[in-house]
Amino acid sequence: MTIERKSCESAWITSGCILFLGAPVVTTVAQLLDVLAGSYGEKPANWPTDPYLFLVWLHCGYPASDHACAKGWESLSTSIGVNMEQILSANPTKVSQALKLGGMVPELRATRLKEIAERVLKQHGGDLRSGLSGLSVSQVRSALKQFPGIADPGADRILLFGGISPVAAVPSNCPHVLVRIRVGQEHENYARTYREAQHILDEALPHKFHERTRAYLLLKHHGQQLCKRSNPKCDVCPVAPNCAFAAGKLRGRPNSVRKS
Repeated sequence: MTIERKSCESAWITSGCILFLGAPVVTTVAQLLDVLAGSYGEKPANWPTDPYLFLVWLHCGYPASDHACAKGWESLSTSIGVNMEQILSANPTKVSQALKLGGMVPELRATRLKEIAERVLKQHGGDLRSGLSGLSVSQVRSALKQFPGIADPGADRILLFGGISPVAAVPSNCPHVLVRIRVGQEHENYARTYREAQHILDEALPHKFHERTRAYLLLKHHGQQLCKRSNPKCDVCPVAPNCAFAAGKLRGRPNSVRKS
């Protein structure tokens, strides 16, 4: 790596980043993601990426955390199975019993799984991915939002990880992460924050599946580990030196987040 010494004793330039006292000044989203990857490692998707199987996985836990969904998924896979025919032919009570390990309202989630399986069979010929192929992105979103529990963030996640379209999907439980880092405190309105994060990603990253799935996974992990919705751990955050929120940028709103 070539390092160019500058007149300022505390600043050097290396690989397009300025280093101040050992901390890189991040000027692009791509550089931000590299800093996160350097801290956490590259993160894999720990859920099924097939559109139908993702819908099943999502209803295996409630509240739908990765941990809860994984527990319910394992139980359902072992005791019932996850393909459409297995779910539709299973006794509803047995399905709900299998889903109990994933958390609350297992009876409701069992009903929704049967609804999902029936809709995929009847409306998409038993293959959701193929049934969505050839549709525009807006048409795919509309079709996916007919399934229980799916709004725009879930539809975007399926579009991206299902290999349908490299949309700028944003983790539904932490859309604030990218907004805080790049521009400052997030909006109180969830939808506005989500759209702003989506716009930042869309402008910053190539329209490629790898680039955008990587961004989703790293931002999601950072939001779960440090940049929490309340009480973010700014004191140990690897991007705090380059974070607008950590620098106190509130964008004209009172500070609604307690930082540690």
